[in-house]
Amino acid sequence: MNVLTDNLGRYGEGLLGTVELTVYASLLALVLGFLMAAFRVAPVASLRAFGTAWVTVLRNTPLTLLFFAVVLGLPRFGVVLPFQLFAVLALGCYTSAFICEAVRSGINTVPVGQGEAARSLGMTFGQTLGAIVLPQAFRSVIPPIGSTLIALAKNSAIAGSFSVTELLGTYKTLNELGYSIIWTFVWIAVGYLIVTLTISAVFNVLEKRWGVAR
Repeated sequence: MNVLTDNLGRYGEGLLGTVELTVYASLLALVLGFLMAAFRVAPVASLRAFGTAWVTVLRNTPLTLLFFAVVLGLPRFGVVLPFQLFAVLALGCYTSAFICEAVRSGINTVPVGQGEAARSLGMTFGQTLGAIVLPQAFRSVIPPIGSTLIALAKNSAIAGSFSVTELLGTYKTLNELGYSIIWTFVWIAVGYLIVTLTISAVFNVLEKRWGVAR
C-alpha cells in the first residue's frame, strides 16, 4: 500500500497523462473514423479508394510499428512535434480505422430506401449522410465504438516507451527506487481500470439514451 501513498504524485501524473492521451486520441479517432466511413460509402471512386486504403493499411499495421513510423519517421521530413502529440497522432489514426469499420457497419444497417427517399427530395450525398443515415447508424454502433475506445485507452501504454508521460511508464521509476514490482503493477492496473470503467459508463449511458432497443 505504501507504494501508492509514497508516490501518489507520480501515479497521479501518469494517470493524468493516460487520460489526456485517451481523450485527445479518441477525439481524433472519432473525427477521422466518421470521415473515412463517409469516404467508404461515397459515390466518388477516388474517395472510396482512399478510405479503403486508409483502413487496410492501418488495421494491418502493428501499433508499435506505427509509433516508430510517426515518432522517428516524421522528424526526417521536418515535422518536429512534442512526443505527446506524436503519440496522439499514432493512437488516433490507428484507432480511426476500427471506428471507420464500426460506423460503416452501422451505415449498412440503414435501409437503402432511406437514402433513395432523401435523394428523391433533392438532398445531396452529404446532406443525406449527415441528416438521415448517420443519425440512425450511430444508434447501432454505440457499443462497438465504446469497446474500441476502451482498447485505445489500454493501447496508450505503448506511448510510455516513446518518452511520453503515462501510467504504465511509472513502473520504471518506482522499480529503480526499490518498490515491490508486484504492488507497483497492481496500482497501475487499478488506474487503467478507472479509465476503462469510466469510458464504459459513459457509453452505457449513451446506449440507454440513444441505442437501438432490444
